[in-house]
Amino acid sequence: MTAGVLVIGAGPAGLAAAVAALDGGRRVTVVDGADLTGGQYWRHLPDERRGRHESRLHHGWSRYTQLHDRVSRDSACELRLGASVWAIEPDDDSPSGLAVELAEGAIDAAGARMARLAPEAIVLATGAHDRTLPFPGWQLPGVFTGGAAQALAKGERVRVGERVVVAGAGPFLLPVATSVAEAGGRVVAVAEANPLGRIVRGWSPRPWRLLRASSKLVELTGYLAVFARRRIPYRTRTAVVAAHGRDRVEAVTLARLDAEWRVVPGTERRVPADAVCVSHDFTPRLELAIAAGCTIDARRFVVVDERQSTTVPNVYAAGEITGIGGVDLALAEGAIAGAAAAGAEPDPAALRRRAVFADVAARIRAAHGIRPGWRHWLHEDTLVCRCEEVGYGRLCATAAATEGGGLRSLKLTTRAGLGICQGRICGRTVEELLLDESGADRFPDSVGTDRRPIAAPQRLGDLASIGADDQDPS
Repeated sequence: MTAGVLVIGAGPAGLAAAVAALDGGRRVTVVDGADLTGGQYWRHLPDERRGRHESRLHHGWSRYTQLHDRVSRDSACELRLGASVWAIEPDDDSPSGLAVELAEGAIDAAGARMARLAPEAIVLATGAHDRTLPFPGWQLPGVFTGGAAQALAKGERVRVGERVVVAGAGPFLLPVATSVAEAGGRVVAVAEANPLGRIVRGWSPRPWRLLRASSKLVELTGYLAVFARRRIPYRTRTAVVAAHGRDRVEAVTLARLDAEWRVVPGTERRVPADAVCVSHDFTPRLELAIAAGCTIDARRFVVVDERQSTTVPNVYAAGEITGIGGVDLALAEGAIAGAAAAGAEPDPAALRRRAVFADVAARIRAAHGIRPGWRHWLHEDTLVCRCEEVGYGRLCATAAATEGGGLRSLKLTTRAGLGICQGRICGRTVEELLLDESGADRFPDSVGTDRRPIAAPQRLGDLASIGADDQDPS
């Protein structure tokens, strides 16, 4: 089925790309595995359960409703939700040279409807998920990623706990703590791992440029108001270095860190808590970009040019897979990518917004980036891969004993990254630790933990149904 411009992902970047492509006069298909548009940023209750004051719970809600209304009501746009893209393959018969494999239906249910799309152009807007560095006890129930806690608060109005610690690095900790507090939890501490000096140095160069990002200043003011009203303490140079409990989290150990994130001896203190939300960074979802053949840079993001074109003809990328930059940068990149995919000239305003918020993204990296001292938090028995229950000591010992120099062989011998999540949670951590052991600079993308030819697990029976005579060709 020819799909015109195919947008994969219905978050901010994907929605902006779809609208720009529609404005360029093209037919558009938007695909997302979720049941609702909005992505992780605009996660919300379905219409039948939506709150009376939904707009108060989301920044930029009016912008979301404009984008959603356009893609859901425009006759030139097909919105396919609950549809997982599980593969992208070369196809000479496709206008773009690529075929996109879909599975539509309830997650994990049998009888998925399989479909193949042959788009003229593809916009990848697959987003990112939290990266949480391991620490003793992080496998306990009650340890959440920041994104999961926020999703429960926004999407289900569920609080993750009564006494909650929010920890990690970056400005994302502020909306996580705010969402937890607004859902009814008491945030007893927000711990930012980086020292105040680094944060100030990262944000302070040419401070007048920040005036161009006035929306971020307004957003920050809102978070600070919640922190003041709820009396939420914010501490820098502090990290959760252990979680304690028998059947679930009962307490966490907070410790002061030096500039490289090593624990300062004697500063550890135990804090009662029944939940901890931890997010140190984000990992872009690169499976489909790698499957399409896109070049990935040394920082592990998709390489794009000024028009958000990747190194593969007819394939564009926008949002967090090109660099972690937040919703405003994602919206700008999406608008540029959508216009380019439609063969139109990008909106000059979108180009200006991209420059402004790319500057903000660079400041975030400088102020809140992960430092290498976190490895000193790990004990011999600290789980690195939770799915396969691989401890730090076992990982290092196996790598040393086998003298393996390739990631694939090291994964097979240690089992790290081979569990049900396929390395999505532990992959970057496993790579860094194994690189330390092997002495290599970087594992090639061809064997990295982001390379998954089948991007979303599929039932064998559903795969066998592809090509059946009674299969719906659309």
